[in-house]
Amino acid sequence: MELSAKKRLHLISGRAHPQLAQEVADLLDVELLDANLSEFANGEIYCKFAESVRGGDVFILQTHAGTADLSINDAIMEHLIMVDAAERASAKRTTVVAPFYGYARQDRKASGREPITAKLVADQFRVAGASRMVSVDLHSNQLQGFFEGPWDHLVAMPVLCDALGKMADDLVVVSPDAGRVKVAERYAQRLDADLAIVHKRRLHNKKNAVEAKDVVGDVDGKPCVLIDDMIDTGGTIVAAAELLKEKGASKVIAATTHGVFSGPALERLESSCIEKVVVTNTLPLERRIAKMEVVSIAPLIAAAIRGIFEDTSVSEIFGGGNFN
Repeated sequence: MELSAKKRLHLISGRAHPQLAQEVADLLDVELLDANLSEFANGEIYCKFAESVRGGDVFILQTHAGTADLSINDAIMEHLIMVDAAERASAKRTTVVAPFYGYARQDRKASGREPITAKLVADQFRVAGASRMVSVDLHSNQLQGFFEGPWDHLVAMPVLCDALGKMADDLVVVSPDAGRVKVAERYAQRLDADLAIVHKRRLHNKKNAVEAKDVVGDVDGKPCVLIDDMIDTGGTIVAAAELLKEKGASKVIAATTHGVFSGPALERLESSCIEKVVVTNTLPLERRIAKMEVVSIAPLIAAAIRGIFEDTSVSEIFGGGNFN
């Protein structure tokens, strides 16, 4: 008996960011499969796929974000439940697509008696049945080693650089701290721009408290773009922008992949000297400010999903730049 091989792609979305999932589905020309997500009376999450995924290549897209209806922990649990459902429904391969990977900053023990929660989350996805992980601009590339399987690390640089290149000439790309220098170097090369670094120190025993100290590089009279993987409370990026203006920068733009925007972030950005905030839609942006410009990450995610499904190279999408 012979069976002709026929691969089927199934794209399933959680409830954290359905708009992004629909945009990806449209680019792939596929229908989103309904996961029929709901809650029992006690808050437990229920899931039942609307159609068979047996033997299929299943991609489950859920960004790990808190919304008006879900906490970030709800979003992760929902993601895990959908992965488990796909495995128990006999999917041939289940790929987790997490544009924003939760707990990524808890990737090491900074002091005694702390967990490494980023590893814990990766372990949970493996136990649930995930074969592969896909995410965008991890807080540190080493997170890929936390998952016992392939992890495709996508970068938002192509879409962010397209937007930044239209905003000013003679740009200076600025790293807001020493830890982001390699990323800033890649942006500087792509934009054919100079590079500068903000030296800062975190205030001890105060979470999210940052003091910018000095700038390494020439920013006097030049437009500067601050590059970071995420803006959470906005303290780092605003402190760095103020220092750049003190050093003579003609204007300051902020560019980030993940707009977490916790607490006072949007108010801080709105009242700061930053003229424009360029951000992707890896997270649902339920609140926005006038100086915000949103660029879509969906084309890169769709290209990655297509590459995985067709067993072609994902790194070629970025010219190998997603490994630096």
